[in-house]
Amino acid sequence: MQDIKTREDIHFIITELYKKLLSDDIVKHFFEDVINENHLEEHLNIVTDFWNGILFSATDYQRNAMQPHLILHERKPFKHEHFKRWLLHFTSSIDDNFKGEKSEMAKTRALSIATVMEIKMSSHS
Repeated sequence: MQDIKTREDIHFIITELYKKLLSDDIVKHFFEDVINENHLEEHLNIVTDFWNGILFSATDYQRNAMQPHLILHERKPFKHEHFKRWLLHFTSSIDDNFKGEKSEMAKTRALSIATVMEIKMSSHS
């Protein structure tokens, strides 16, 4: 298997991730608005831009990643099991398709991001 090398690789990972998230009864309710409003592809591109910035220092993503999650948390509270499930799907979306330094970096950063988000959200409950 090859390592993550391009934005297209990231988009593939994010697409695979969302297939898993949207079929998982534990977390799929968080994505209902995106699906119901037919904004899935736009959302996938935004998330791809975010990870492209993390892995390749691209500057496409110019948003506050935490804010929409805090707003969603007000309506649909995130719990520890949700972060664990997201991380499981993120990790498997990489491990099933890629291997290497960038792949490991993505998984490490995902753990860090999920941990920070969970801490911030638990302080907003």
